[in-house]
Amino acid sequence: MRRTDPVGHGPVRYGPPLPGQGLPVLPELVAVLSAAAGSPHAAPTGGPPALLEAACGYWGRRGLTTEPDRAVAAPGAPALLLALTAAIGGDVLLPRPCAAWWEPQARALGRSVFHVATPAECGGVPDPYALLETVRRIRAEGGDPRLLVLCVADDPTATVAPPELVHEAMEAALGEGLHLVSDETWRDTLHDPHDTVLLSPAEMLPDRVTVVTDLAGPFLPPGWPAAVARFPADGAGTGLRERVLDVLTALGARVATPVTAAATYALDEPAPVTERLAATVRLHARLAAAAHRAVVAAGALALPPRAGRHLYADLAPLRSALAAHGVGDAQEAEDFLTARLQMPAPGGHRFGDDLAALRVRLSTDRFLGTTDAERAQVLTAPDPLELPHVGSALTLFGAAFADLR
Repeated sequence: MRRTDPVGHGPVRYGPPLPGQGLPVLPELVAVLSAAAGSPHAAPTGGPPALLEAACGYWGRRGLTTEPDRAVAAPGAPALLLALTAAIGGDVLLPRPCAAWWEPQARALGRSVFHVATPAECGGVPDPYALLETVRRIRAEGGDPRLLVLCVADDPTATVAPPELVHEAMEAALGEGLHLVSDETWRDTLHDPHDTVLLSPAEMLPDRVTVVTDLAGPFLPPGWPAAVARFPADGAGTGLRERVLDVLTALGARVATPVTAAATYALDEPAPVTERLAATVRLHARLAAAAHRAVVAAGALALPPRAGRHLYADLAPLRSALAAHGVGDAQEAEDFLTARLQMPAPGGHRFGDDLAALRVRLSTDRFLGTTDAERAQVLTAPDPLELPHVGSALTLFGAAFADLR
């Protein structure tokens, strides 16, 4: 992983990718994509009708009734957020920490970005009082805050914000006239849906929130970029959708035709897709729990992971031990742990956190093996953690942290 300050390069180029599934691509998805690969026709900007209908069905099954004229598809969530930021204008507010790809979209457009503290129990959603104070300060200094991006099932912290916090943050944001974008890439990866309640901001106020979902979270491999957005059903939502389509058209940001077919198939959620998703979530939940136990046993801090394929560790209690290895900030922690663990360990500064804080995001996909055969084996094993290659990877991971105590 590159450092953030190489000579001659801008900071928007650097950011870790979404935590991957680490598994072979679902054969049914490969077949659908392959069948569409012979088509010479480009998909229309914003997505073809079949894809938008499938997206509406996907949201409808989650309590968000949507019409196709309120949906848009793009080649990945970053393209959608870039278009939304350009269309809405003004300054952007983000929780601290936040997904690594959010801030570069605003920076690339020359927009000012302001981070807002999150409560101790979760990430992804700003503390309502901190949000109000930040908006007041921005306006007092002549700024123009217009957009708040939040994420109930969060990257990087892997937490799920409680509904009461989401509601309070939304009230604060809407009271200040901010438009809300809810990144719901990880909403289908809850480790225990019966233990954790996820409530989308759009379920609370469907006419005031734009929803963005990158399909690399639940369904598609990251090399097949596709994302969908759901716009409010009022007149303001209509205008915003049209401006977003203008930006996507100017960028030539179309989903590739074969990927469009795969995305449509996945969003329809046939049995092979839902079964693979359920198996993937169970697997990564167990891996994340094991990684969390190892990190906490070594003396570091981390909130229990509730969603996604990652966890966020605070190494502050190990600062003296890390200092002996020349580690004093998040970038040095990233470099040290990436080499020590033989896996990416992006520092918290990539997620808007303070460079001086010793925080890193750790993904679970690297525990699944180094070959397709090993990665396929975990899907059928009665207990994946007892497989030799998985057990060995977790043991090495735990030992690397235990040595720092």
